Amino acid sequence: MRAMRGWFRDTTGGLPKTFWYLWTGTLINRLGSFVLVFLAIYLTQERGFSASQAGLVLGMWGVGGAIGTTAGGTLADRWGRRPTLLTAHLGGAAMMLALGFARDLWAVAAGALLLGLFAEAARPAFGAMMIDVVPERDRLRAFSLNYWAINLGFACAAVLAGFAAQSGYLLLFLVNAATTVVTALIIFAKVQETRTITITAASTSTPTGALRTILNDRVYLGFVTLNLLGALVFLQHISMLPIAMADSGLSPATYGSVIALNGVLIVVGQLFVPRLIRGRSRSHVLALASVVMGVGFGLTAFADVAWFYGLTVLIWTLGEMLNSPSNATLIAELSPGELRGRYQGVFSLSWQLAGAIAPILGGLVREQAGNVTLWLGCAVVGAVMAVGHLLSGPARERRALQLRTAGVGPVATAQPTGSVAATQG
Repeated sequence: MRAMRGWFRDTTGGLPKTFWYLWTGTLINRLGSFVLVFLAIYLTQERGFSASQAGLVLGMWGVGGAIGTTAGGTLADRWGRRPTLLTAHLGGAAMMLALGFARDLWAVAAGALLLGLFAEAARPAFGAMMIDVVPERDRLRAFSLNYWAINLGFACAAVLAGFAAQSGYLLLFLVNAATTVVTALIIFAKVQETRTITITAASTSTPTGALRTILNDRVYLGFVTLNLLGALVFLQHISMLPIAMADSGLSPATYGSVIALNGVLIVVGQLFVPRLIRGRSRSHVLALASVVMGVGFGLTAFADVAWFYGLTVLIWTLGEMLNSPSNATLIAELSPGELRGRYQGVFSLSWQLAGAIAPILGGLVREQAGNVTLWLGCAVVGAVMAVGHLLSGPARERRALQLRTAGVGPVATAQPTGSVAATQG
């Protein structure tokens, strides 16, 4: 018992209050994150759209997300993290309701586009705020804790949504909108602005100058490209996996239970991952994660019953668990302080591009080449990513060391509030 208390203290102790408010908002929001999990099933079974049309709608979500995350990163640096988060959450709640009442394909696609824009505009501001308030030494466990909250909420939401959908899909949209508003209220009441100004020439750079800086950062763009490949594989669990399971005669509730295994495994094991990977080469960890994730998705080609689908989910979840904390800390270390929101935005952009491409590409490959080709192709992409991480890892670590020794962290020109002040000392 004493050892358990010590582990809990080492895992959760000493983190700023602002982090825990953000953590709580994340958990509440994810507990109600029903819609994206079941959107493919909703579109094909409730609205009668084809797999290609469903892929198009999910792709429009990704297009909106690409716009939103780019704008969100810029606004987080220039307008502030807090107003960006509030605007994104309230706009996302409104568009969630609009999408729930949309009927025609064009209206559903437009609703998905705008919902993706608002929902994903919050990501860069949230990531930048997390880096602002958490000292570098604590970021690995802070990001792991946040990821744990995301998946605790996801695991519960996936199971509950599967049964709630039987009472009507509109309920999913209503609950999702409500939890998004609650998250906005927590940010409004408890979270102060954390953006600080770096006293360097770069702090006065225009958006064009900032974009030029990022485009010239080949090390970071290489890392983002590898993440794009991984996201193209990973997002098939939202778009093509539910369709594949439906073709195997499995119900939406079964899909909800199977995909919930992803969140359950992360909830049970994610908090032990930081100790497991601490001190190990990040490029090796990321390469292993890519291989494991590729194997998990590749085995989906041979699944035809619920337990086999569940096994594939557990395998690629292990890869996801290794990938997430290493990715998060590496982004923080590769991001100059004065461009933190924009760097977060570019990284998030890789997910949004994948969100636009993955369902369309997955739908086309599945219809033209077959289900087996789609999933085995995911395994090949995983192997390519692993090689990429091994080759590019040393350059990334040199860049991270260069930024640390250059002392590019933010220097506040105004007095920060709450626990943020403690991180500046």
